[in-house]
Amino acid sequence: MTPITTVKQRFGIIGNSELLDRALDVALRVSPTDLTVLITGESGVGKEFFPQVIHAYSARKHNKYIAVNCAAIPEGTIDSELFGHEKGSFTGALEARKGYFEEADGGTIFLDEVAELPLPTQARLLRVLQTGEFIRVGSSKVQKTNVRVVAATNTDLPQAIASGRFREDLYYRLGTVPITVPALRERPEDIPLLFRKFASDVAVQYRMPAVTLDESARQLLKDYYWRGNIRQLKNVAEQISAIEQSRLVTAEVLAKYLPRQQGGAPMATDTSRMEDGMSSERELLYKVLFDMRSDINDLKRMLGELMQSAGLHREPIHDIKALLPSSTAPTTPYAHEVSTYGASGVEYAADPVYAESEVVDDDQPREKTKADMQREQIVRALRRNNGRRREAAAELFMSERTLYRKIKELGIEE
Repeated sequence: MTPITTVKQRFGIIGNSELLDRALDVALRVSPTDLTVLITGESGVGKEFFPQVIHAYSARKHNKYIAVNCAAIPEGTIDSELFGHEKGSFTGALEARKGYFEEADGGTIFLDEVAELPLPTQARLLRVLQTGEFIRVGSSKVQKTNVRVVAATNTDLPQAIASGRFREDLYYRLGTVPITVPALRERPEDIPLLFRKFASDVAVQYRMPAVTLDESARQLLKDYYWRGNIRQLKNVAEQISAIEQSRLVTAEVLAKYLPRQQGGAPMATDTSRMEDGMSSERELLYKVLFDMRSDINDLKRMLGELMQSAGLHREPIHDIKALLPSSTAPTTPYAHEVSTYGASGVEYAADPVYAESEVVDDDQPREKTKADMQREQIVRALRRNNGRRREAAAELFMSERTLYRKIKELGIEE
């Protein structure tokens, strides 16, 4: 029996997907170390099992394991919960109290939904990870703790960093070893197995025959998008087990329990879905590029009319490149003709872009940088909206906070 099979049996993990096995293999390999682990994945995929596996197969397995849901603790008390407080440090602090990091000394602490931590608490957490030191709320005494941190989140942390909601240094400190838990739709071969397990559990609990799937229902399960992942699948299995009289489930019966699209068909996996969360900087760049294309088309039309009226050219000009020196031919401003720039994944033109054919004293087009284009687009939006940032931000597909940051970065005077 392989170690992964043993882990699955011990923790009740069901599935034979290669992606699932890979995630479990990484968890087993990192368990004997004290490295910090960051577990990512969508809500409902079962991320909470992995810190338990890591703790159970580590040298800390005989010490405490504490799981903390960071999203469930109010911002005003999160520091006290994690690091403890002294008597009288705030209203209601009638006695001194140890925090989770102090309680878990020698063991493992699991920080679920770590992206929900406030920025001041993130700074405290970073200090614990770097030095093992923390200070109770209301105290000036530095204390030490020896704790292994495993964190999890369903948030896109790079995007949270770009929007200023998560510290970049904390991200790299937490993500020493990253583990990605696959979504249910990425392991379709495991879906019938999970459904059978959930239906069997309901049957045993309520002393009823277990429901089974026919082939059409089994295929529909595999094709469904499962936005809620394993949690949604369990909910569907329990509903069908409790409500349906027939113990054989067909595709028609199953479809009644699956949320439907506007067209009336159950939501199936669709590779053409647009990814959410495109960064505001990319949106702004695309808007600049499309505006440039419109400007260039207008310029071609104007030049063609001027040339014809002067008798210098009989036909409309179809290519503006012919009017410019070959060394300064403008880059075609389309999104698919740009190359990757920087770690953020935002794409920018590989060559200088000459926009709006701006001319200086030597009659040569002036090279525009990315910052120039962004500045010009923001200034235009502010002018069109009479300086109202909220309306300008909406026009530029970005938040008002991001717009304010861009105004400061680019030195725009309103």
